[in-house]
Amino acid sequence: MFRTEVAPEWIDYNGHLRDAYYSLIVSLATDALMDRLGLDEGYRARTRCTLYTLEMHMHFLREVKKTDVVDVAVRILGTDRKRIHAAFDMRCGRYPDPVATAEIMLLHVHQGDEPKAQAFPPEVIEALARVAEEGAASPSGTSAPASPIPGSRRMELRSRS
Repeated sequence: MFRTEVAPEWIDYNGHLRDAYYSLIVSLATDALMDRLGLDEGYRARTRCTLYTLEMHMHFLREVKKTDVVDVAVRILGTDRKRIHAAFDMRCGRYPDPVATAEIMLLHVHQGDEPKAQAFPPEVIEALARVAEEGAASPSGTSAPASPIPGSRRMELRSRS
């Protein structure tokens, strides 16, 4: 769905991709998904509707270096009249498995005086179904199998006795 080179300014003092830029890459992949679904610039100007990110879970699995090119595949995990539940698998050529995964809940919103959730038009629902089918046929966008989405876990410090 999306490909990008790692910009030098995205690299931190440890020599790998700063954590915030994993999210930026997923955000740019979301823009590519919007274009693919017909929620592009023209649609947004015409309807004043767009997608808002309600929630995002990012899982950092491997280091990304400044020489890497990152590919992002998108899987549609579920939809309803107004929402998209999507999974993003970030890969680079140095590893067979994803370097990161993200799970996102997106909401279709009309940006009037008071932003309000609005149902997708039929053509977007049809495009969502096509993208979901493509993701089921080739889940990772490559010949590799789809990666499972790591489950969220509660963070806590446990005392060591």
